[in-house]
Amino acid sequence: MERRRMDAALLVLFLGHLAAALEVPLDLPQPPTITHQSPKDYIIDPRENIIIHCEAKGKPHPSFSWTRNGTHFDIDEDPNVTMRPHSGTLVVDISRAKAEQYECVYQCTARNKHGTAVSNNIVVKQSRSPLWSKEKIKPIVVQEGVSLVLPCRPPAGLPPPIIFWMDNNFQRLPQSSRVAQSLNGDLYFSNVLRDDSRNDYICYARFPYTQTIQQKQPITVKVLNMDAINDTMAAFYNDTDLFSEEPADERKPSFLIPSGPSSSKTVLRGQVLEMECIAEGLPTPEVSWTKVSGDLPAKRTSFLHYQRTLRIVNVSESDAGDYRCTARNQLGSVHHTIHVMVKAAPYWISGAPRNLVLAPGESSVLTCRASGTPKPSITWAMNGIPIENSPKDLSRKVEDDTIIFTDVQPGSSAVYQCNVSNDYGYLLSNAFVNVLSEPPRVLTQSNKVYQVIKNHRALIDCASFGSPIPKITWFKDSRSSTLDGDPYILHDNGTLEIHIAQAHNSGRYTCVARNSIGIYENHVSLEVKEPTRILKQPEYKVVQRGKSVVFECKVKHDPSLIPTMTWLKDDGELPADERLIVDSDSLTITDVTENDAGVYTCIMNTTLDHDSASAELTVVERPDPPTDLELTDQKKRSVQLTWTPGDEHNSPIQKFLIQYEDLLHHRGHWHNLTEVPGTKTTAHLKLSPYAHYTFRVLALNAVDFSRPSLSSRVYKTEPAAPDENPTGVQGFGTEHDNLVISWKPLSGLQSNGPGLHYKVMWRQKAVDSDWTTVTVANNSKFVVSGVPTFVPYELKVQAVNDYGAGPEPAIAHGYSGEDLPVAAPENVQAIVMNSALAEVHWDPVPFKLIRGHLKGFKVYYWRERSLHKHNPHHVEKQILTFSGNHTRGMLPGLHPFSLYSFNVRVYNGKGEGPPSPTRQFETPEGVPGTPTSLIVTNPNLDSLTLEWSPPHVRNGRITGYTLKYQQVNNSNELGPMEELALPANETSVTLPNLKYSTRYKFYLNAKTVRGAGPAISGEGVTIMDEALISQLDVDVGTGNTQTSHPIARSPSRHPTPQAPSVSPFGNVSSLVGEDGALISWEYRGPEKNVYVEYKNKNSEAEEEWQKELVNGSQNFMLKGLKGGLSYRVRVVAKGHHDQPPLLSEEVLVTVPAVASRQVDIATQGWFIGLMCAIALLILILLIICFIQRNKGGKYPVKEKEDAHTDPEFQPMKEDDCTFGEYSDNEDHKPLKGSRTPSNGTVKRDDSDDSLVDYGEGGDGQFNEDGSFIGQYSGKSASRDTAEGHESSEAPSPINAMNSLNSFV
Repeated sequence: MERRRMDAALLVLFLGHLAAALEVPLDLPQPPTITHQSPKDYIIDPRENIIIHCEAKGKPHPSFSWTRNGTHFDIDEDPNVTMRPHSGTLVVDISRAKAEQYECVYQCTARNKHGTAVSNNIVVKQSRSPLWSKEKIKPIVVQEGVSLVLPCRPPAGLPPPIIFWMDNNFQRLPQSSRVAQSLNGDLYFSNVLRDDSRNDYICYARFPYTQTIQQKQPITVKVLNMDAINDTMAAFYNDTDLFSEEPADERKPSFLIPSGPSSSKTVLRGQVLEMECIAEGLPTPEVSWTKVSGDLPAKRTSFLHYQRTLRIVNVSESDAGDYRCTARNQLGSVHHTIHVMVKAAPYWISGAPRNLVLAPGESSVLTCRASGTPKPSITWAMNGIPIENSPKDLSRKVEDDTIIFTDVQPGSSAVYQCNVSNDYGYLLSNAFVNVLSEPPRVLTQSNKVYQVIKNHRALIDCASFGSPIPKITWFKDSRSSTLDGDPYILHDNGTLEIHIAQAHNSGRYTCVARNSIGIYENHVSLEVKEPTRILKQPEYKVVQRGKSVVFECKVKHDPSLIPTMTWLKDDGELPADERLIVDSDSLTITDVTENDAGVYTCIMNTTLDHDSASAELTVVERPDPPTDLELTDQKKRSVQLTWTPGDEHNSPIQKFLIQYEDLLHHRGHWHNLTEVPGTKTTAHLKLSPYAHYTFRVLALNAVDFSRPSLSSRVYKTEPAAPDENPTGVQGFGTEHDNLVISWKPLSGLQSNGPGLHYKVMWRQKAVDSDWTTVTVANNSKFVVSGVPTFVPYELKVQAVNDYGAGPEPAIAHGYSGEDLPVAAPENVQAIVMNSALAEVHWDPVPFKLIRGHLKGFKVYYWRERSLHKHNPHHVEKQILTFSGNHTRGMLPGLHPFSLYSFNVRVYNGKGEGPPSPTRQFETPEGVPGTPTSLIVTNPNLDSLTLEWSPPHVRNGRITGYTLKYQQVNNSNELGPMEELALPANETSVTLPNLKYSTRYKFYLNAKTVRGAGPAISGEGVTIMDEALISQLDVDVGTGNTQTSHPIARSPSRHPTPQAPSVSPFGNVSSLVGEDGALISWEYRGPEKNVYVEYKNKNSEAEEEWQKELVNGSQNFMLKGLKGGLSYRVRVVAKGHHDQPPLLSEEVLVTVPAVASRQVDIATQGWFIGLMCAIALLILILLIICFIQRNKGGKYPVKEKEDAHTDPEFQPMKEDDCTFGEYSDNEDHKPLKGSRTPSNGTVKRDDSDDSLVDYGEGGDGQFNEDGSFIGQYSGKSASRDTAEGHESSEAPSPINAMNSLNSFV
C-alpha cells in the first residue's frame, strides 16, 4: 500500500514536470494567461462585499476590462465598484447598495500587445434563506397501524437548505426502518405506534451560506386505537383532521414514494445519483435494490436510510439503465422500476488546449477535443473575437476541433479561445501561440540536491525553456558518456528517471540543454539513502490491569536523515498521561487500566520516507463477581441456581464455581459444590437433607477467580433417615484378648437429621452365632474385651438418626488381638552356594502357632571366626528379614573361608517367636585381597629390592605371589611386561639386571587355590651412573678449591613404608653452590605448567610455598636462599584448574652460613683500630660495674665461679649493672657470651653448622644464627677429638667483635 502511494505521488510529480515544461519565463514576451477566476455559478453572501476574481499574467503585464450581461461594464462610473491594482479582480461595496443590483453575468478580459484572454461567464447570485410562512398546523389523529406522512415543505433557498427533524429539546427524532426522512425532507411512517404520539414534531432547515437555521411550527400527532377514537371523536370533530378508517389490520406493502409501478430520473455524468423508495405496510416492510440491466457498481454504491435510498457517486454512462426497488413483508411484496438516463455536460477528452511556443518557421497544431451527451458544438475565437471575424493568416487553418499552424512568423502571437457547449453546460479554454526566438535556459535550480530512498524511483529535473525547444542530454560525474538506456529513462520534458535507485547512482549529474541558438548547462546532485525499516515490531500484548507493558519498536534508518518517532493510539494522539513513557525505541505503559486497551502504532518518519507498525493491547482482569443469584425449581433434595455473569474484562469466563455454606452444621466455612462451563448461567444442585444452605458463585477466566458473589438466600432442606453408613469399618486388636471396631464417622451434612448414632454389630466368623449389637454415639470406635486371641470376626456399622436407620450395612472383616508366636521353624539347614553366598531352608510354622498375621521370617547369622589360623573370632550378628510366607532365603555377602552360625525365627504383628536350633556352615576359600603394602628399597645402579606385607583379607591359604613389572620411559609409555612367581613365605625380592636411571612399574598380587586377587602397584627408579655419583662425592667431601663456599649434598630420603603413589616425577635431587641450589629431576607427565616450590623448613602454613616457573627444563637454580636456613623443596605439575596438582617427593636443602665479607674486613687496619677502641670502652665500663657491685655488697664474680663447677655468665641487669640469670626460651642452647667450661673447651652441638671447618680462626665458633662462642680472655680453645680437628691459630679480631656483640 505504501509503495502504491509513493508511485502515485511520483506519477503526479511527473505530470507536473510535463506541465511545467510549457511555462514561459515571465521575463520573455508572452500573451496573457488567466491564472485565477471566480466559479461559473458564484453564490455570494449578501452581508459581505462582493469579490469577483480575475487574475492573469503576461509580458508586458496585461490590462483588464469587464462585461456585464454581455455589454461593457464601465467600472469608473459605478462608485461602489473598484478594481484591485495590477489585477482584474472587482470589489463591490454593498454598504451603500443592495446586492440584488449586482446579480448579473460577468466576463473578464485580459490583454496586452501579444493577445487577449477572456474568462468564463461568471453568474453572480446572492444566497437566500427565506422564512417559513406563518401557518396554523392542526393536530393529526391517526389510527394505530396506519401509515403517515408529516410534510416539511421548507422555503426555497439558494443553495437549497439541509433538512432535519428534532423535538423541542433540539434532540434529533429517532429514525428506523419504520420511520424515515425522505430526500425532500418529509417524515414518513410505514405504520404508526402508540409511542409515536407527541406534540413536538419540528422540521428544521439549515441554510449553509448564511449559517442560519429556521424551524417549522411543531406538529402534534396522536395515535389512538379504535375504541379511543370513538371516545374522543366529539372533542376533535370541529378542529381536527379525523381519520376514521376501519381498525388497521396487517397488510402487504405499498409505496408511498415514488408512486406507480415505474418512474424515470436524469442525472449528469460525474454527479451523485440518489433514488429512494419509501413503503408502508404492517408489519414494517424491508426494502431492497437491484439493477435490472446489470450489477450495481460495488465501490461507488451505498445504501442510506435503512435501505430506502440508493446512492451512486461519480456517475458514468455505464450507470444508465433500470433500477428496481422491492418492499417485502410476511404478507407479500411490491416493486417499482426507475429508469435512469445519464447525460453529460461537455468534458475534455485529452485535456484542455495547451499553449504553444514556436520559433519562426516552425509548425504545430492546437487541439480542442471534448465530448458530452448530447454531442457538444465547438467554436474558436482569437483574442476574444470569433475566428471567422479575425484577420486572415495564411499560416493558420481551422479544421473542426483543431487549428493547424504552418511556418509561423514573428507577429503571429495570439490567444485562441475554444468554446465547447451543449444543453447541460459549456467549456471555455484559452491557449496562446507565442512566436519567439530564444537560446536555451535551464529553469531548475543550480546545484540542487535530490534525495531519494534506495530501491525507489528517482526523478532529476531539468526544466528548460528555449525556442526552438531545446534538446536535453544528461551526464554523470566524469561525463564519459550520455545517460541513455537502462537504468536511465529520459522524459520529453527533460526529466531523468532512474526506475530503481541504488547506492552507486549517487553522484553529480549535469543536464545540457541546446538548440540552434545556443547551449546551457546545469549541475545537480543525487543522494541515495537507506530506507527506514522497523526491525522489531511491537507485538500483541495481553496484560493484567495494574501491571506494566512495553511495546518495542526498534528502527534502522539512514544515518544522514533525522528520524522522528511518533506513537499513536487508535490512529490518534497518545493521551497526555504520565503513565505513558516514550523512549527512543519503546513505549512503556505503567499501571495499566482498561482505558489503555487499543491499537498502538509506532511511526518512524524521516524527510524522505517512513515506516510504521501496529500492535494491539488487550487489558484483562479477573472477572467481576456474578450477581442476581436466584433459587428456582425448589425440591426436597435439589434446587435450581441462576445468576448473571459479571464483566469478564476481555478474558472469556472459562467456568463458574458454585460453593455452599451449611449454616446448621458448619457455619463460616464454604465448600465447593460443583462447576459449570463459562457459557452457562444455570446450575442444577443436588442437596442433602437437614441442612441450611446458602450459595455463592465465583467466575474463572485466564487471569484468576473473581471475588465471590453475594450469598443467595438461605434454603433449608427437611430431615430424613441417613442415606449412607460409615466407611472404613475395620477390626483389629490392641491386646491379645480384645477386638477394636473402628469406622469413619458421618459428617453433619451426611447425618440427614438430628440424633445421629451408630449401631455396631459383630460375630465370630465361621461359627454359627448371632450378631452382638451395641449402640454408640459421639464416637468412632468400640472395644470388645475378653475375646480369644487372633480370631476372625464379621463386623457391621449402621448409621441411625431420629428419622430412621440408614441402608443395610455391608459386612467387614477383622481379627482380634495378636500374641507372640509360640513355635520356631523346624528342619532348618543351610546350603553353601559359593564362598560368599549360602541358602537357608526351613519348614513353615503352623498357622495356629503363629497367633497373628504372618509377617515373615528373620534369619540371625554371625561369623564365628575365619578358618585361617591367624584371624581372630567374629561374633557380630546380622539379621536378614524375609517378608511373607517363605521357606527359604539367601544369605549374601559372606566372608570366604569362615565358620558361620545361624537360626531362624517367625514373626507376626506382635513380634518374633522363639529361635530355631542354631546351625553352622563353612564357606570355602576365595581369592585373596590386595597385599597390605609394597615398598621399593635399596635402589642400586642395576637392581631394586621390593618388600611387601601379606593381604589383610586372605580369604584362604596364600599359595604364592605373582610379581609383574615393566619399564616406563620419559613419555610415560610402558615397556614389555616381565612376570615372576614367588613362594608364599617370601615378603621381599631383589630384582637384578635392571637398567640404570630407569623407572619401573610393579604389580604384585597374592594367590589362593581359588585364584589370584587384585594387585597392588608401585614404582621405583634405579640410581644414576656411578661415575656421576663419585664426582658428586668428591665435590661434597673435599670441597672445591676454586671457591671459598662449601658444597653440601642434601641428605638422602628413605621411601615411606607404604605403597607409593604414581607420580610423573623421579630422581629429584639438589646441589648447593655459591650461586644457589640446583634442583634436578626427571619428568614424564603431559602437563606443561611445571613449577619448583620451596619454603622454610619450620613453616607449617600451606600458603607460604613460593614457586618458580620451570619453562620445560628438568633442572632449575634456586637463588636468593638465606644462609644458615633449611628449605623444603618439591616439583609440582599443574593441569586444568579442576584437577589436583601432581607433586614430587620433597627434598631438604640446607644453605650454610657464610662470613666471607667479615673476614675481609677484619684484615683492614682501620677496622682493627676501631675494634680496639671499642674494646677499651667496654673494659672501662666493666671496671665501673665491678666497683659499683662491690659497693653494693654483691658477691664477686670469683666467688660465684668457686661456688659453681660449671658457672654461666650472668647477663647484666639494667637497674644496677649486675649480672642476672639468662635463659634462652627458644632452644636452651649455651648463652651468647657465656663463659667456657673449666677444661677450656666448648662442645659443638650436633645441630650446629659451624664454619670452623672452613674458615680462619680455630678458636672462634658460630652458632646457627652467627653468634660467637668462646672465652673472654681470647685463649685458644682446644677441640674435642670427637668433634673435629684441633686448631692452634691465633684468635681473630672478629672473635672479640662477636663477643662484644653478645654483651650489647
